Amino acid sequence: MKFNYICTECSRQFDIVPELMVCPNCSKAQRSDEPVRGILEINLEGNVNKQFSVFDMLPVEKEYFPAIPVGNTPLWQPANIRKNAGFANLQIKDDGVNPTFSFKDRASFLVSAFAKKHRINEIVLASTGNAGSSMAGIGAAAAQDITIFLPETAPEAKIVQALQYGASVYKVKGTYDLAYDMSLEYSRLKGGMNRNTAYNPMTIEGKKTVSLEIFQQLGNVPDYVFVSAGDGCIVAGVIKGFRDLLTLGLSDKMPVVYAVQAETSDALYRAWNSGKFENIPTHTVADSICVDIPRNGYHARKLLKNHNGRIIRVSDATILSAQHELASNGGLFTEPAGATAYAGFLSEKNNLENDAQVVVITTGNGLKDVASALKGVKAPDKSIKSIQEIL
Repeated sequence: MKFNYICTECSRQFDIVPELMVCPNCSKAQRSDEPVRGILEINLEGNVNKQFSVFDMLPVEKEYFPAIPVGNTPLWQPANIRKNAGFANLQIKDDGVNPTFSFKDRASFLVSAFAKKHRINEIVLASTGNAGSSMAGIGAAAAQDITIFLPETAPEAKIVQALQYGASVYKVKGTYDLAYDMSLEYSRLKGGMNRNTAYNPMTIEGKKTVSLEIFQQLGNVPDYVFVSAGDGCIVAGVIKGFRDLLTLGLSDKMPVVYAVQAETSDALYRAWNSGKFENIPTHTVADSICVDIPRNGYHARKLLKNHNGRIIRVSDATILSAQHELASNGGLFTEPAGATAYAGFLSEKNNLENDAQVVVITTGNGLKDVASALKGVKAPDKSIKSIQEIL
């Protein structure tokens, strides 16, 4: 296989080198209050065997990846949830079982390998929590130094994870968006590799591996895929993975990809028709998808438009209800951002064919954010002294 960068705006092509993150031409038009300009996709050419390995379709040789088992996550066939929903072919791709319990390990895995190949030992990033703890864990396995900027509202469990993995963690008095800008400034001043979502092309490329695995596990391309959306980077990776399969002749169709956002953090949804991204303060129980400015906004919107994708919104109450339903009926405890995808499926299922093959991607373990999970259930309000008190 041959790999190179291609700009998603001007289509100019570049060699893959570590000092190039965004298109040098299109990025000149970058404003501080909008998504990243000049996103670079990885273009691949060549032939791949139908029994391909995921590593065959990545731009870094397998030898550079750290010894940590990222990917190959289970595709659940939840009997009770299928019955309740009336969809016999509903599948749930559970990425909460990755090493750091998050989908973000897919991006961190490739970023780490790319840095290792180019002898770069410090990786810097901003995160709402999952990307940071993910990069810290993967970096620990690779003996790399990880520096993380987090908003001070990040869930404690995610901060503890990053610290346990040995990362340098800085809490920012502000939003994820401010943390993002500060991490870029740090990289400019101190060097190293910046892993920021969308800004680093390897983040989208790493996330496409979920689609390659779904294809291998099903033996075909599903009809519909539901995934939560904040920055738009995971959505872009999901679409690109299926597009690569189609381009290489390994599949014959694209799925309809649903990007699901929280009603109170819905910048992609608001920009769907206008293409304009307004910097409006956001909040949602699903902290992993809470962003004011979706850094991969232009690119994600373009991919969704070009490949018949959809974007929908769900309320925080619906997200918490979906989280509890997945756990109590299916035994799958996912964090609110993961449950957002399932909430989107529930809101849309009456518009889908009952025999359709549907995949819902859950992106993180529920123990990542216990405080939010408690909002969706009723905890005991008192302790008992004897069994008679409940008989």
